[in-house]
Amino acid sequence: MPEVKIFAGTNSQLLAEKIAKAYGQELGKLTISKFSDGELSPSFDESVRGCNVFLIQSTNPSADNLIELCLMIDAAKRASAYKVCAVIPYFGYARQDRKDRPRVSIAAKLIANILTSAGADRIMTCDLHAGQIQGFFDIPLDHLNGSAIFVPYLRSLDLGNLIFASPDVGGVGRARSYAKYFHSEMVVCDKHRKRANEVASMQVIGDVEGMDVVLVDDLVDTAGTICKAAQIVLDKGATSVRAISTHGVLSGKAHENIENSVLSELVITDTIPSTQVSSKIKVLTVADLFAKAIHAVSGNSSISALFIS
Repeated sequence: MPEVKIFAGTNSQLLAEKIAKAYGQELGKLTISKFSDGELSPSFDESVRGCNVFLIQSTNPSADNLIELCLMIDAAKRASAYKVCAVIPYFGYARQDRKDRPRVSIAAKLIANILTSAGADRIMTCDLHAGQIQGFFDIPLDHLNGSAIFVPYLRSLDLGNLIFASPDVGGVGRARSYAKYFHSEMVVCDKHRKRANEVASMQVIGDVEGMDVVLVDDLVDTAGTICKAAQIVLDKGATSVRAISTHGVLSGKAHENIENSVLSELVITDTIPSTQVSSKIKVLTVADLFAKAIHAVSGNSSISALFIS
C-alpha cells in the first residue's frame, strides 16, 4: 500500500494534530509562507512522491482557507503524490446549493469545481448542509455523519422524555434519523426569514409538553434560529431544551445569543476552531471519526461501519 501522510492547513492545525494522533502518526511537515501582501505559498518539507496524501483544512471564511487548501492540493500533485484527498471537516459555502431566487450563484457547485480542478482525487467531509452537494463532485466523496459523535453523548444523558426537533423544515430528515434511532417522536419548528440570518416568524408543529427536547441542526451561525426555536419550544411546555449541531460557525453575536437563551446547552464539534469560551457550549471532537475514515480509505476498505443506522 502507498505510504499515508497527513498534513494540516493553517485553519485546522489543532484538529489535524488530534486526527494524526488518533491515526497513529505525526503530522507531515508543511510550511505556509506569506508574501507581504498576504499571498499564500505552501511547500512540503518532506517527500510525498508515491504517497497517499491527506490534506486537512476546513473552508469556512475567510476565503484564504479555501485558497490555501487548493494550493496545497496543487503542490502535492506537482510533487508526484499518488493520491490527494482533501479532508474538509467543514465544507464552506454549502448553504448556497441551489438557485432559490433569480441571479444568484450556486456557490457549492463552484467550490466543487475549484477543488476538482486543483487536482483533488477524493473529498472527505462531514455533515454537508445539503446531501445533494455530493452530486456536485465527479470524484469520490466520503460523507461522514456527526451522529457517530452525538448519539453516544445523548445516550450518556439518559433523558427520560426524549423528543427531537428540527429548527426548520429543511432539517426534518436529519431530526427524523435521530428520532428513529432513539425510538422517539419529533416536531418541526417552521420558520420564515425576511433575509439571511434574520428570522421573521416561527411556529412549532407537534406537541412538546413535558418533554426533553433536542434541537438538531447541521450548523449554528448567528444562533438566532436555534435560540428562537428553543424559546418557542419551552413556551409550549417543554421540560428542557438543548441543541446539537456539527459545525459551530458562531459568527456575530452568536455567543451572546446562546448565553442569554433558554438552551441548557449547545453541543458542537471541533470541525471549526473556536476562539471563544461559553458556559453553555460543549465541544466534542471528530478526530477519531476522521482517523478511522482515513484508515479505511487508505486501506481500500468500507467506511459503512462508521455510520450509526
